[in-house]
Amino acid sequence: MSAGLNLAQLQAVHYTEGPCLVLAGAGSGKTRVITHKIGRLIETGLHPRRIAAITFTNKAAAEMRERAKGLIGKAAKDVLICTFHALGVKMVREDGQALGLKPQFSILDADDVVGILKDAAGGTTDVATARQWQWTISKWKNMGYDSREALAMAQDDNERSIALLMARYEERLTAYQSVDFDDLIGMPLRLLRDHPQVREKWQNQLGHVLVDEYQDTNATQYELLKLLIGARGHITAVGDDDQSIYGWRGATLDNLKKLPLDYPQLKVIKLEQNYRSTSAILRAANNVIQPNPKLFPKTLFSELGEGEPVRVVDADSEEHEAERAVARIQGLRAASNPPPDWKDFAILYRANHQAKPFEKALRKANIPYKVSGGTSFFDRAEVKDLCAWFRLWINNDDDPAFLRAVTSPKRGIGHTTLGKLGEFSTQHKLSMFGSLFSHMLPAVLPTKAHDSVMEFGRYVNDLEYRARHTLGAEDSRAFLADWLKEINYEQHIYDSEDSETVAAARWSNVLEFCDWMAQRAGGQVDDTSGSTITSEKKSLLEVSQTIALLSTISEREKEQDMVILSTLHASKGLEWPHVMLVGVTEGMLPFKLDDDNGRQQKVSDETAQRLQEERRLMYVGITRAQRSLAVSWTKRRKKGREMVAAMPSRFIKEMGLDQSTMREDPREKLRQLRAEFARKAAVQPAAS
Repeated sequence: MSAGLNLAQLQAVHYTEGPCLVLAGAGSGKTRVITHKIGRLIETGLHPRRIAAITFTNKAAAEMRERAKGLIGKAAKDVLICTFHALGVKMVREDGQALGLKPQFSILDADDVVGILKDAAGGTTDVATARQWQWTISKWKNMGYDSREALAMAQDDNERSIALLMARYEERLTAYQSVDFDDLIGMPLRLLRDHPQVREKWQNQLGHVLVDEYQDTNATQYELLKLLIGARGHITAVGDDDQSIYGWRGATLDNLKKLPLDYPQLKVIKLEQNYRSTSAILRAANNVIQPNPKLFPKTLFSELGEGEPVRVVDADSEEHEAERAVARIQGLRAASNPPPDWKDFAILYRANHQAKPFEKALRKANIPYKVSGGTSFFDRAEVKDLCAWFRLWINNDDDPAFLRAVTSPKRGIGHTTLGKLGEFSTQHKLSMFGSLFSHMLPAVLPTKAHDSVMEFGRYVNDLEYRARHTLGAEDSRAFLADWLKEINYEQHIYDSEDSETVAAARWSNVLEFCDWMAQRAGGQVDDTSGSTITSEKKSLLEVSQTIALLSTISEREKEQDMVILSTLHASKGLEWPHVMLVGVTEGMLPFKLDDDNGRQQKVSDETAQRLQEERRLMYVGITRAQRSLAVSWTKRRKKGREMVAAMPSRFIKEMGLDQSTMREDPREKLRQLRAEFARKAAVQPAAS
């Protein structure tokens, strides 16, 4: 089972006696180590059900699940391989009664949270302000604070007012029997911390916990892990302090510092052999990260050969930079036979707005491209509409879901009726759905309005009953098709769009979503590699309970052959043969690190930490490249409506490149000129 592993990987896989920290450098095979260690734990007698492998994204969990299946076969389906949030849902569904939460609670998305915060503040606030409140409350929750603790530590009037708003927000979540994504970490922590019997149950249930991307954990996740593994400390934490780039959302390197203090017997193993990049690329990466203080020093090395020198390209403007990037792609394709696929190229940048000139240049050259991190499938209005109905079946107290379902599509129940219903439910401390069946409601609503809402309530109860008893793929597919006809949803979509093409695309999304739901009810789950994992059949209601956890629908089609445009943050965990890091100027990467010398030393320390994180971001970008890497900067860049002078990022100098390699290869320059000449000739009108 351990064939093909190097010495350090073997050591990590075979150490099962206690807590283990695996420092996995970029491209060093960390997923392979985790899956082989799962196999090793089973070999040593640990039942698969007592093993948990936790990661941060559904995609990473799906990849790990598939690899584990290939390595250990059927036993893989018994291993708990999931995200932190999915683990949180499992724990709260099983034991949330201890916190006053029923098993059928709702999970609110970001838009729901913003709506509730606006309502809690009186309803007149703009969305941008409500989102700022949401981020502040999320930050406090990730630090482990509730509204009382947030109020006690508030440093100014603004923080005090947000803490008071947070208290009203918490009241509404309790009333709606709902949680937000931060609660899926905070509530399991409270369960384990405050309820010894629950803590004992989970510690006995999990014999070994493996954590992927450990450097991305926040303070609350660390405390949760500590209580999950208990004093025995059966944990394998796999991460890389040099790739910690999520400080802005609460991730902290303190969690790496705490491990050896909380577990003095911790075994630290470094994976330094990189299987992805050439020596030239790794040398630039090692040089860039070297100035950062080291928790656990390591140096990546590769046996893939020296490879092409890393290129530094300057440009006059962002448009010129985009033209040069396109010329580089065309030149590299022209120099190879057969040429590389379009999907072998990635253009990476610090911020989303930097994509625009590259999109224009790629379109002009007729090169197919995809901007990574577009609208999630589950963020589309038509999918959120249907999910609101499912949420209401699961949890009748979910007022945000009720309001969306009752108006999608519209069913003759207007704002006036809903306003009166909302007042009634608040006055009588009922959910809006629960209010429909109150014997006092007819005194508040006109007869016609009361009949309409009662009809809706009975219909939802009927659907919930049918969904609970609909099992398997075919029955689920038939149920969903009948339901969409009953509510006339296709007509609703076409009526709400001016463009028939857009409406058709939205209806296609609805059908794809229903097909995906039916497959999951049939026990078939498509993972991101295109493979199908089969498990037991489920009722449509059971499937509905898992939807809120998924940030993106599993892609069933094959990977598209397109150039990838992506932010550096979104590129983490990915790799491409040819990478271009663009817009690498001071003020963009590193991003706006101006320090006010008149402020306290504390601010300078924060600035130093931000610079270190920006340097790690550059390191992540460099280590995405397998065979070739070009880094470009512009002499001028747009700032608002003006063009301002720009300087190359300090990170370019820190790459320590040989000056001769920083000048562009004349052969590559010639290829680019030829490609540019051919492009211009193609767009000029023929002589008359």
